[in-house]
Amino acid sequence: MSEPERRSTRQRQAVENGLRRTEDFVSAQDLHARLRQGGDSIGLATVYRTLSALAQDERVDVLRTQEGEARYRLCSTSSHHHHLVCRSCGYTVEVDDPAVEQWAQTTGEVHGFSGITHTLEIFGTCSACAGS
Repeated sequence: MSEPERRSTRQRQAVENGLRRTEDFVSAQDLHARLRQGGDSIGLATVYRTLSALAQDERVDVLRTQEGEARYRLCSTSSHHHHLVCRSCGYTVEVDDPAVEQWAQTTGEVHGFSGITHTLEIFGTCSACAGS
């Protein structure tokens, strides 16, 4: 059963607009600072709550860095996908691989799990940072 559509508030619009103005993943703290610099009086706790709601509604991608920090970006696609992430500059590419989807489903079933969901981030160094 799907969740009811959340109402659009000024704060939600501010967070979404802030995310639209950035191409890369951004932390809640960085987004909050950008919004404040732009004159928005939104609180940090509200930014966190709004990002959480957007993630729950699958409107934002959430990326966990190797340090465990959550970073957010508006989804550029509504289909399930994964990310390749550069460790140096943060450049991110969305990837879709049916083999990964099948592997996740099969692995879950082999171990008696149902309702399988997953996220996958692959970290490496992009060609620009590698000097190629």
